[in-house]
Amino acid sequence: MHKPFYILLACFTIIASVASSQNYTGGARSVALSNAFVSIPDSWSTFHNQATLAQLNNFSAGIFYESKFGIDEFELAASSIVLPTNTGTFGLSFYQFGKGIFKAHKLGLAYAKPLSERLNASIQFDYFAERMPENADAFSFLTFEIGASYKLTEKITLGVHSFNPVKNGYNYREEKTKLPSIYRLGAHYAFDQHVLVSFETQKESERDVLIKSGLEFMPLENLAFRFGISGRPVQYTAGIGYIFKNISTDIAFSYHGNLGFTPSVSIQYNLK
Repeated sequence: MHKPFYILLACFTIIASVASSQNYTGGARSVALSNAFVSIPDSWSTFHNQATLAQLNNFSAGIFYESKFGIDEFELAASSIVLPTNTGTFGLSFYQFGKGIFKAHKLGLAYAKPLSERLNASIQFDYFAERMPENADAFSFLTFEIGASYKLTEKITLGVHSFNPVKNGYNYREEKTKLPSIYRLGAHYAFDQHVLVSFETQKESERDVLIKSGLEFMPLENLAFRFGISGRPVQYTAGIGYIFKNISTDIAFSYHGNLGFTPSVSIQYNLK
């Protein structure tokens, strides 16, 4: 008789944790690979490991949309711009989570630079702002991210990244809420131009280590199929990507055992 109540209570608890203050990521390709993305260079590296931006040679810009568990109030919209220059690569990123009376924003400015033929390093400064329904004014704070990537061989690349190592957070009137520090370490192996396997471990302050893995298969030069798994709790992901000239489109789905599916889509423009 009490089972439906406990299921409902568990769902509300999970939903509350999703809506709480945290750092969200962007890019449907990374979603499909269960966000095992810390070593992979991409237009959305501004949300994962900015050091891998140094491996990109062309200007790119993208937009991303995700509807978490199909709930409108939990929608996530993001954008990313990557600008390589002679002195290094700059990245600009932005997201908005939520709608209506609750909104959370992040604005990031990144700089990545090769330190050698194999080693890249980066720093990103972040501005967070959040508006709660019970407060008339928005709360905000500043923090930073640092990262590095290392090309071990022609086929293996390593990546390491730290978000908010100083544990900054919002100073609410009632209390101070710290955003967690997040440390990521991983690698990917490119078998050839058609298969890529990625693996990553993530440690968030006050949470257990999270293991993530992804597989990307490209049967054609402009078509990709992707799969991923992470846990615990176990979450499955999948997606597809298609490239047409300078435009690439990625679609992804992630599945949570209790809350169901989350669809994601991103579109990128790459200047060649």
